[in-house]
Amino acid sequence: MKKDLLTIRNSELFYNISSEEIRLLLDEMPVKRQTYGKGSFIFYAGDTVACIYILLTGMVHIIQEDYWGNRNILRQVRPGGMFGEAFACLPDSVATVSVAVVEKAEVLCIPVSQFLLATHMMTPPQGKFMMNVLAVMARRNRQLTEKIRYITQRSTRQKIMFYLSDEALRQHSHTFTLPFNRQEMADFLSVDRSAMSAELSKMKRDGLIEYHKDQFVLKQYDKKKACLG
Repeated sequence: MKKDLLTIRNSELFYNISSEEIRLLLDEMPVKRQTYGKGSFIFYAGDTVACIYILLTGMVHIIQEDYWGNRNILRQVRPGGMFGEAFACLPDSVATVSVAVVEKAEVLCIPVSQFLLATHMMTPPQGKFMMNVLAVMARRNRQLTEKIRYITQRSTRQKIMFYLSDEALRQHSHTFTLPFNRQEMADFLSVDRSAMSAELSKMKRDGLIEYHKDQFVLKQYDKKKACLG
């Protein structure tokens, strides 16, 4: 567990909690470390989720799939990131999303039922932990609101522009690297990959963007051109 402590400390779940307090918390909880191969699932929509998961290594996608396998990526999780908190904190509910392993992953599973059902006063580290859980859930709600903003745009171009604009703001530069490949980006924006690739080419021709693979540059543009699509 020692070698994972830096990753765990960097997780938003343990924000403002010292290394010693983290050790005490982990000793109090029956945490488990599990490994999943590429292409496997950590849990599926419809499963009961009893733990909050922290990703130690690898990468996973939080996804929704329909009956025919059409995939919508809600979020990408990298080491230090967490998932499952909304379902773990609602014991009577089941997961509405699945978690797919994109790169071989190791996760730390942290049960939270003992805190939710606590009948005694929490220690300061336990209180910080639960406040962090609430803060994370609030941020997830904001992220889902952003995604709704993308997918409710009327045209593929508008979806792409809103997404690229937000990504540039997040990375504090008009030159940035996307976290997704083309198929993943299409799944995230809920658009057809071919239609999205064609629109990206048109936007490049119109002088709105430059790109090479996952490297993008936003350029100054004419608003009339920007709104076409």
